[in-house]
Formats: sequence, structure tokens, C-alpha cells
Amino acid sequence: MTTTPKIRVAHSPDSDDAFMFYALAQHKVDTEGLEFEHVLKDIETLNREAADGLYELTAISYHAYAYLHEKYAIFPVGSSIGEKYGPVLVSKTPMTVDELIASGGKVAIPGTQTSAYLFLKLWNPDIETVVVEFDKIPQAVLDGDVVAGLLIHESQVTYTEEGLHKIIDMGEWWFEKTGLVLPLGCNGIRRDLGDDMIQKICRVLYRSVKWGLDNRAETLEGCQEYARDLPPEKTDKFVGMYVNDLTLEITPEIREAVTLMLKEGFEKGIIPFDVTPEFIDYEKPSLLTQAPSAR
Repeated sequence: MTTTPKIRVAHSPDSDDAFMFYALAQHKVDTEGLEFEHVLKDIETLNREAADGLYELTAISYHAYAYLHEKYAIFPVGSSIGEKYGPVLVSKTPMTVDELIASGGKVAIPGTQTSAYLFLKLWNPDIETVVVEFDKIPQAVLDGDVVAGLLIHESQVTYTEEGLHKIIDMGEWWFEKTGLVLPLGCNGIRRDLGDDMIQKICRVLYRSVKWGLDNRAETLEGCQEYARDLPPEKTDKFVGMYVNDLTLEITPEIREAVTLMLKEGFEKGIIPFDVTPEFIDYEKPSLLTQAPSAR
């Protein structure tokens, strides 16, 4: 009796991640005989758990990859990339960059291994930070617990309605500095799975993301429960920011941007390792957009 291989897929309980994995979770695509178990946890927790190689495929921050490169390679499908946008540094009242620095106050961050934190430190290494759960950062700023907060996930599209004011967008700053996209998150694939298995998982996840993009309305409706009370039109906007054609493959520009962010992180003493990122190469599969049982 043969056992169906089970692949544990860990990702955040967010609308953009839910969008990527919707077709897979709903058995819409051919899994080539693999069984997938979904594990939902926040990104900083996943960054930490990946150090133990807990999951075969796991969402991680590109920053965290520097600490995980011996166990994981960068999976070619599922990256979250900002095109002239990204984590937003906000304050309770309008504030310039000079005023923020002069204040000497602490900035709330969602975790020290997040890419948001790395880009904040690349922007200004002298800023003092304190870790706050990502979904509690807006309120911490409004309550005056911190002078500013670095927003990720859905707060990037709702902060003005919450009465917060943008100081700087990390994606805008990075593009002005480098002319490149902003790499935020990726999927890490455990190296010990071997090339045949890794390639098979690549094909399956490619089908899942492509199915979602091709069947956007159904997929958006299916992931709305993970949108943290966003109205559907804002869920649509947020998902579109981070699930698009750049999610389907690692382009040369993404490779350049990841290599540069890790290099600068090392040179500025933020990352203790000089890491050359390793990207998995693969051939895009034929698009079996329906699972065999659904045809």
C-alpha cells in the first residue's frame, strides 16, 4: 500500500495568501498525487519556526531568508513584491522625516526578521524600534505608545481612514534609490525534499495561483473571510497589490532586488551573514486548471 506524500504548506491568514492557495485548498487544480496540509500563522512566527525546518513549504520574509538559506531555497512561485509601494511608516499627526528622527521616539515594527524591518533600517539605521503585533500597530500609534508605526498587510490600504498619516512608503523610497521593485515575502522550499519533489510542488502551486488570477471573482469571494473586515473593494485592491504576474515567477529584476537588499543588509551590519540568494528554477507547467476529479 502506497502512502500519499503530504506536504505541509505554512502561510499567513491574510487575504493575499488565501488568494494564492484558494484553488489548491478547494481542489480546483491537479496536485499530481500530492496531499497538502495548510498551516496558518503570522509571518514573524513562520520566520522563527522555519529555523527548525518545520514545514516543507513555508511563507517567509526575504529578510528572514538570510537566516534560513541552509535549510530553504527561494521557491519560484508565491512572492509578494511591491511595485513602488510597500510597508508604510505612519504617525498620529503629520510629521516629517526630520521631525521623526529629532523626536527620538520608538517606531513599532512587526518583527525583527520581517523585510519591513530590514528596509526601515536600510532607510535609517539609527531609528529605535519595538516589536508590536502587526495588527496592533495602528492602535499603538493612535494611543501614543510609539511615535510611529511600520504598517504591513491590510493596514497599508486603510491607515488614512484610521486617522494615521504617512511619513514614508518603503517601496517608494526603495524605487527612488534603486529603480527596483521591493521584495517582501516569498515561499521557502526545504532543500532536503530533492529536485523531483520540488519541481512537482512548483507545478502545483503555479496552477493554484494561475487559477486564482484567471478566476478572480470566485477566488476573492473565497478569501474574503481572511480580509480582517476589509470591504470587498479594498480586499480586491490589497490582493491585487501582492498577487499578480510577479507572483507567478521570480523575474530577473526580483532576483537583482533580493540580492541587493541582502547585500546592503550585510554591509550595514543589519544581517550578520553575507548571503547569495538561491532561487529554484523551473519550467512552467501545462495549465491543468481543474483537478482530475472535477473534470
